[in-house]
Amino acid sequence: MKLTTALCASVMLLATAAFAGEGLELGSGVGAFTVTDVTGPEAGKSLCYRCRYGSQPVVSIFARQVNDELATLVKNVDQVVGQNKGEKMAAFVVLLSDDPTGQEGALKSLAKDHGITNTPLTVFDDKNGPPSYKITDADFTVMMWVDGELKVNETFKSGQLTPQAVTQVVGKTGSILN
Repeated sequence: MKLTTALCASVMLLATAAFAGEGLELGSGVGAFTVTDVTGPEAGKSLCYRCRYGSQPVVSIFARQVNDELATLVKNVDQVVGQNKGEKMAAFVVLLSDDPTGQEGALKSLAKDHGITNTPLTVFDDKNGPPSYKITDADFTVMMWVDGELKVNETFKSGQLTPQAVTQVVGKTGSILN
């Protein structure tokens, strides 16, 4: 019995250590990367929103697909950004794709259908995302930072981004507001 318990504990410890090493660690600095703006103020242009927003509190959503889960998340984040303009809060969505041009229509529809006005929707030309961000294979990754320091890094597989999960992750925006 003791051997089985010890073996289970060892396996759990290894699994936790392996999981903890995935993704960008909290407290890490977030680097620059270029996206193509689809719906924001620089629509049609390539730019670095990380650079543009500097030390501001930022929510960045990395997604591998455009669906109802993403729409719910973005709509909620967009509302929080609108409510916190005085705090200079910003957000942007990065659709990770090997065919970014083919995804632009879906992003434009998302913005139009859900009234997204404060959060630029962008595309990144690589389904793996910017290498320094260590995006996992999750369908959705929500990162929040302020002063360039990562404060929140949450990942969700398709089906996990429930309305309750959206409420919880959007609630974490308080950690980046002064």
